[in-house]
Amino acid sequence: MSEQKKTSVHEPLFHLAKRTNVNPLRATLIRIAAIVLGLVVCGLVAFLLIEKLNQNPGKIGDFYNCFIKGSFSTERKLWKFLKNMAVLQCISLAVTPAFRMRFWNIGAEGQTLMGVLGAITMAFYFGGKVPEWQLLIMMFIAALIYGAVWAVIPALFKAKWNTNETLFTLMMNYVATYVVSYFLVIWVPSGSSTLGKLKYGKLPPLPFGNQYLLIILIVLVLTVLLYVYLKYTQQGYEISVVGESVRTAQYSGINVQKVIIRTMVVSGLLCGVAGYLIGSGLDQSVTTESVGGQGFTAIIVSWLANFNPIMMIVTSGLISFLNSGAAQISQDFNVSGALPDVIVGIILFFIIGCEFFINYKFVFRKSAGKEAAK
Repeated sequence: MSEQKKTSVHEPLFHLAKRTNVNPLRATLIRIAAIVLGLVVCGLVAFLLIEKLNQNPGKIGDFYNCFIKGSFSTERKLWKFLKNMAVLQCISLAVTPAFRMRFWNIGAEGQTLMGVLGAITMAFYFGGKVPEWQLLIMMFIAALIYGAVWAVIPALFKAKWNTNETLFTLMMNYVATYVVSYFLVIWVPSGSSTLGKLKYGKLPPLPFGNQYLLIILIVLVLTVLLYVYLKYTQQGYEISVVGESVRTAQYSGINVQKVIIRTMVVSGLLCGVAGYLIGSGLDQSVTTESVGGQGFTAIIVSWLANFNPIMMIVTSGLISFLNSGAAQISQDFNVSGALPDVIVGIILFFIIGCEFFINYKFVFRKSAGKEAAK
């Protein structure tokens, strides 16, 4: 009896337990509540900061109106929003196969940047020397090769020597930046290291619709193809098995090393496509900031969608919407350019934090005792 009493005294007040069955409706409601609460908090924070910095800060309703205004107030802003969403979606698709395999590819930023470099390299050396349609094909192939090579290097080291893929792919981002800087020094002898917009290698717009429509359609097709690839093909099944348990995959006769390398090639190819769209469809140039941090944002997009390519349309749209709205707030209220990052960060904090409450629950001492009695 004394032993039981002693045990109960030292029992913690509560402990965490993983939810075995997560109700999809409950999970959706929690996510919606997190977004709403995040918007309320960041609205209050931003309003107080704006009121302190400006003589005429406006009403708090103006703050929320900026989110709508930033993406949907004009046709131009709507297409820009869809374009940003499409590029982010494409990079998010690229990291998804590796993440499903529990290969933590943090190198999408560098892999996409190398894709941009591959496309622009072809445009720089062959622009005006070959027909435009042929140049675009050369740029596309080069972007795919550059992206795939940059992705397969850490995959080979992981497969052969079991290196830490997170650190390896992260460091490859910095190497990619220095490689681009090196080429810019060669291409721009003046020392400015700024390559202007090239005259050749521009992805042509469709005969109908906006100039960004072709980019959006390409990404939509890739989204459907990747969804089918991951869900209905043998290779997609092998990726899931390796992600669940490497030992189980080995017992099932799956060549784990081959799956790792092949999956990272797929990720690299998709990063190459994203790089091609940036290089030929948007910038027609390359800088060390061509990807603009979207390789890291894509990790959040993919994770929030639970590595589901179709659901990533929603999450990439949400992140793009927040970025556009936050930028509009900075412009309308004439405040520091750091404010958009603060606003987006607060909302993402709530969105990411809600996943904890979806997957885990608090079990209090009394509740634990009742469950034991039952």
